[in-house]
Amino acid sequence: MNAYIISIGDEILMGNIVNTNSQFLADKLTNMGFDVRKIISVSDDTEQIFRQLDESAGHAQLVVCTGGLGPTSDDRTKSVIVKFFEDKLVEDPLVLQDVKNFLIKRGRALNETNRKQALVPQKAKVLRNRIGTAPGLWLEKNNTIFIFLPGVPHEVIDLYTHTIERQLKEYFNLPVIYFRFVHTLGLPEAELAEMLQDFESSLPQEVSIAYLPSPEDIKIRLTSRGTDLRKIKSQVDLALDNLITMLGDAAWGLDNDTLQSVVKQIFSSQHLTLSTAESCTGGNIAHTITSVSGSSEYFKGSVVSYANEVKIGVLGVKAEDLSRYGAVSQQVVEQMAWGVRGLLNTDFAVATSGIAGPTGGTPDKPVGTTWIAVATPNGVVSQKFLFGSTREVNIRRATSTALFMLISQVRKFKT
Repeated sequence: MNAYIISIGDEILMGNIVNTNSQFLADKLTNMGFDVRKIISVSDDTEQIFRQLDESAGHAQLVVCTGGLGPTSDDRTKSVIVKFFEDKLVEDPLVLQDVKNFLIKRGRALNETNRKQALVPQKAKVLRNRIGTAPGLWLEKNNTIFIFLPGVPHEVIDLYTHTIERQLKEYFNLPVIYFRFVHTLGLPEAELAEMLQDFESSLPQEVSIAYLPSPEDIKIRLTSRGTDLRKIKSQVDLALDNLITMLGDAAWGLDNDTLQSVVKQIFSSQHLTLSTAESCTGGNIAHTITSVSGSSEYFKGSVVSYANEVKIGVLGVKAEDLSRYGAVSQQVVEQMAWGVRGLLNTDFAVATSGIAGPTGGTPDKPVGTTWIAVATPNGVVSQKFLFGSTREVNIRRATSTALFMLISQVRKFKT
């Protein structure tokens, strides 16, 4: 079953907002068994919207549109719907009551602009909006189901979760889709692909593989679809086990795991404690760790030692080593890790020191040069990295790499 997603709004094309609706819908529809073939963004122009609807009808079994259902002058989707489906707008008393209730909760009175939200195409099945004023709409043309949703992301999520998903499952006879993810770090995409050539060629025809890189890691997805869930699940899970074996230490998590959730699982289960000393990452590692509920059980704190005097005065880094080797060096970062471990009395500690950029680089230490150290009960390990020229990406990559190194060291300590 092919599906298209159409996002309507000048604010998307102008880059004023991130189009999270398309990402959410593509993920949910794929999980349900649809084959998402197109994701399209169009402006608030009636001709453009009409053209996209016309080109989609009959080519996809499902088209989901977001945006343009509001009551203001730049919301033009309903007028296009009326023209495209040769329909007319009528006031829906249930939607009108929904709008009134919404406004009452916020201490506002109904006006003529708000009342327009209750005008819906006569042919449409109305998808009532529990948390907003613009209802969703379900219509059909040329054997294509069209669903129109408001553009507000949390309203899209609520409408899909509580109404649309169930109705789609009832209407369409969808195949079963099953996929698993392996999270990897430490190997670039090209090296992974080369390493896994024999693995890929050995996969059953029904199982496909995809590489999904990001600044934090590279996810490998194994996917199969069909009618026999037991069969495709068995094929994918067997392939997953073989893949994990081949990846070895490069694989740090599965499916919905995050680095911080894996850190929590390991540290909580072993009753270990953790601290961080951060220079170039500016506290981002600590922020990432504490984004997980319950992190206070194992994470004691952090020293953001951006200035050299903090490295010396708080963490005990030797001034002569800073002078001789520089702040971005193996000697300094190892002392930072060891210093914060002792200062906060933790089992493990992570430290970073680098040149995030875009300024500050030298021929010997270009922007992106980063040293990361992990202090353990058995000593300190450290490694030098060269990430790139973009400050935000360097910080993100340093953070994920530091947590990956930490996970690796704790797993070794466990054994």
